[in-house]
Amino acid sequence: MPGAGPTFLSADQVLLTTLVFKLALMAASATILVRFRRFRHFLISEHRPSRERLTFALSLGILLSAGVAARLLLGYKAADLTLEGAFLAGLIDGPYAGVTVGVLVGLPAFGAGEWIALPFAIGCGFAAGGLRELCPKEAIWHFSPFIFTSLHRRAWQMLRALTVDWQVVLLMAPIGLEVLRLVLGARWNARIFELWQASPDPSVPPLSPWMLIVVLLATVLAVATPIKIWNNARIEHRLQEQEKLLLAARIEALANQINPHFLFNTLTSISSLIRTQPDTARMLITKLSGLLRRLMRSADHFVTLREEIESVDEYLDIEAIRFGPQLTVVKRISPDTLDVIVPSMILQPLVENSIKHGLARKVGGGRITISTDLRHGHTLIEVHDDGLGMSEERLERAFGGGIGLSNVNERLRTIYGEGCQLKLRSVPGQGTWASVEIPELAVSERVTA
Repeated sequence: MPGAGPTFLSADQVLLTTLVFKLALMAASATILVRFRRFRHFLISEHRPSRERLTFALSLGILLSAGVAARLLLGYKAADLTLEGAFLAGLIDGPYAGVTVGVLVGLPAFGAGEWIALPFAIGCGFAAGGLRELCPKEAIWHFSPFIFTSLHRRAWQMLRALTVDWQVVLLMAPIGLEVLRLVLGARWNARIFELWQASPDPSVPPLSPWMLIVVLLATVLAVATPIKIWNNARIEHRLQEQEKLLLAARIEALANQINPHFLFNTLTSISSLIRTQPDTARMLITKLSGLLRRLMRSADHFVTLREEIESVDEYLDIEAIRFGPQLTVVKRISPDTLDVIVPSMILQPLVENSIKHGLARKVGGGRITISTDLRHGHTLIEVHDDGLGMSEERLERAFGGGIGLSNVNERLRTIYGEGCQLKLRSVPGQGTWASVEIPELAVSERVTA
């Protein structure tokens, strides 16, 4: 036609482009929603509070109704996800959510004169909600965009075994609704939105069979793709929760290991004094009972450094009775570190190791220095003794020769990762340094047994 502008895309190409953008928009919206922690928690739980269900329906409905408004005001057809959105809401959260979303997405179109849009959207949400009530919940989450690859096999198994394959049912439901929308659009033109508007103009070709298949396929993908994205998030969330439980169990097992180890060593010290110094042994038993009461009162696997130092002080009271004036303890504690959260019983094995291997065999008095400091957001804890020290060979075997140091090292690696571990440095004749550099603990509350 003279004077007409150039045509870059055919009608079929415009439809294909619109379908691609629609799928991309649906996938992007699903990805954005799943990044919110509350939304992931909502997907995990099947017994959802009414407030969460209403929040889900309103959030999804308002988002999708904005897409309908964009289509009405800007002519951007790919933003209209009326069928897919209402159906998806009903499938995920039941008929009430489906109907709520259906009302929200249908009202803008109804107000613009598409009076079939509102009952159709409500019907899509209600149909999906009813399907959810009948269908096993895990079958919904197994619904995948790749179901077409096994459709022939599933259909044959249904016919042969006379059983219901819910994946096939979930596939046929959105297809049936899309066909219904096309029929309603053909019967009442401009009263309901469809991607291919029927036209009395003979120059506009009707929807070809191949393009009809593409439209139906896009509808299924627009429903299955968000489910696939959200199911992957559900699986990942469950794996993370299982990892947290395994971590807590491992920490508890290591903590339960260190307590008998400490008790055994203390009782050994008491037994050596029972005959020679019975009064001192009696005093040690009194101190030990007080320390055990303190340990048993708390089931925390994490404590403040202040509490950890108080526990070490009680242990040192016991050792001070045993060694007398030969044991000197110096503490250089930075006030900024006292409220830092650290694993419980992380300091006592270091002090015990210094006394047992550094000072016990030393002739004359010995000194233990406990120091803490904040460096670049990390808490540095160091225990130094001026004992006999260790050779390089003994230092290499330090973590394998007993429970105390190996337990501390294993707990640090379990909680904070491979980069955090106990460091030992020793000079024969000068003493041994044990240091721990603890990063800030990213938990809001303590881990308990």
